[in-house]
Amino acid sequence: MQIDIISVVPGLLESPFAHSIMKRANDKGLLQVNVINLRDHTTYSRAQVDDYPFGGGAGMVMMIEPLVNAIESLQAKTTYDEIIFLTPDGKTFDQKMANQLSLQQNLLLICGHYKGIDQRVRDHFITKEISIGDYVLSGGELAAAVLTDAIGRLLPGVLNDETSALSDSFQDNLLAPPVYSRPETFRGWKVPEVLLSGNHKLIDNWRHDQSVLRTQERRPDLLQED
Repeated sequence: MQIDIISVVPGLLESPFAHSIMKRANDKGLLQVNVINLRDHTTYSRAQVDDYPFGGGAGMVMMIEPLVNAIESLQAKTTYDEIIFLTPDGKTFDQKMANQLSLQQNLLLICGHYKGIDQRVRDHFITKEISIGDYVLSGGELAAAVLTDAIGRLLPGVLNDETSALSDSFQDNLLAPPVYSRPETFRGWKVPEVLLSGNHKLIDNWRHDQSVLRTQERRPDLLQED
């Protein structure tokens, strides 16, 4: 899979993809992440990519020309399954969406900044608008890192144990059950006996029951979804 990210501040994305699972995905050739500096695609002086909004008001707007230049330059080399704008008013990102996007081959993510991007870019180029939550960040870079991580870890071969992702929270609309490791007893706090039994059927049943219970307590809305 290839994920290209257009950013005004590409340095913000250096660390998230240089370590841990995302680095291993890249080293294995399973996920290629390219960060494109929007300022390399502007024709304005001082690498300008923003200007005042028509109609007045506070804040600045990312101009149409640099964004279109960047998008079309990338499209000349890559056919994208989705061109995604990361914005607070987009559809809320969830595990189901991550699963769907992980089946694609090429994604282009556009990180917003300032008061957003010129609406004409959204009208003519964007195929999907995504939010990672009901709050506002300084820019879309952190959201892009969240999407890339959530999608990339689902690619076959990225995780050492490919079944691990299947038991994550939100798969099957359930939160993950409690987990334990060594030692069996610490300060008198014991691991549930069923996990030490070696009976995998009992363990699976216990984990499922715990997932349902935790979901009922913390996110009952998930149990009401189709």
